[in-house]
Amino acid sequence: MAKTVWITGASSGIGREFARRYAAMGCRLILTARRADRLTALAEELNDAHGTVCRILPADLADRADCDRLCAELAGERIDIFLNNAGFGVCGSLLETDPAKEEEMVQVNVAAMRRLFQFMLRRMQAQGGGTILNVASSAGLLPGGPYMAGYYASKAYVVSLTRGAAQELREKRSPVYVCALCPGPVNTEFNDRAGVVFALKGITPEFCVDEAIHGMLHHKTIIVPSAFMRLCTSAQKLLPTPLLMPIVARQQKKKLG
Repeated sequence: MAKTVWITGASSGIGREFARRYAAMGCRLILTARRADRLTALAEELNDAHGTVCRILPADLADRADCDRLCAELAGERIDIFLNNAGFGVCGSLLETDPAKEEEMVQVNVAAMRRLFQFMLRRMQAQGGGTILNVASSAGLLPGGPYMAGYYASKAYVVSLTRGAAQELREKRSPVYVCALCPGPVNTEFNDRAGVVFALKGITPEFCVDEAIHGMLHHKTIIVPSAFMRLCTSAQKLLPTPLLMPIVARQQKKKLG
């Protein structure tokens, strides 16, 4: 029987590439994003290419009621893989960024991510197994990110929550596997929504998904795509935070143009 894969943030970037990859593997897909027209176009593409069965569930994860509705609609589904991918960033000094956008980001990156993660964690435990990948960021492995402080903090939450849950599952000998994907810059629409230009060269969504699937096959808890970002995230541990923060701040300022 074909596995069922649920993907949030499926209409573009990493989420869309995950959809294409799992469609090619013969999986049944549940696609969630804000833009129903894009989901419909993606579902038609995957059906034409692979005969993929797609269920479309549009939702705005900044809306708590939409999160609750998703959980209610999926209460009867068996989902084998959940890619908790939806998220966005806000760039700029906290003295100047729009409080409403910061709050929306926290709702999507933290509150909705946790709500859907815990919902699927409990369902997979009850059904006897499953895989959850929470999409975080290499930003979540750093102690802070000046000029993108809220975003870095939100992704640190994803990393910490995933690590903690993974250890709980190991101690229970649970058949459920959870991990966090922590890429550096990826060439997606993230830049446009955050209003930034990457200071470092980004990787492609295709390469990011290659690395993610490889890490999942090896049951890694934290997956960092690209040797360069693995080196950077490892090297930053050697620097005292007072020395590291000005370096991160300079890199973030470059994004503002």
